[in-house]
Amino acid sequence: MIQAFGLLFVGICLSVVGELLLKHGVNNVGRTLELWPLPELVGTLWSVFTNWYVLAGFACVFSASIFWLAVLSRAEISLVYPMLSISYVVVVILSYFIFRENVTLLRLAGCCVIIGGVALVGLSYRS
Repeated sequence: MIQAFGLLFVGICLSVVGELLLKHGVNNVGRTLELWPLPELVGTLWSVFTNWYVLAGFACVFSASIFWLAVLSRAEISLVYPMLSISYVVVVILSYFIFRENVTLLRLAGCCVIIGGVALVGLSYRS
């Protein structure tokens, strides 16, 4: 089971890095991704999908899915799936430092609830 938690940790790290790279990439495109009109969407998508940060972000997220498959083959999904939510907390913290996003006390309280939930799920584990 320790091996599964190690794989889960690596997968969470890859997922977080991937999401941050995706955010940085779309920020670099310099325009909002609008779904309409169609010609504008195609042009924006071309700009997004030719951005190296976006491509690297997708590679990280895809790699995280490979680790997730390895975790699923070793552990109960009812135990490990809730633990993925730790990535939300890490993204909130890193988005504050990297992107200077406004992280309110309410968001921090939500992160504490997530951490508490993961701790409760973790307590249910019996080796």
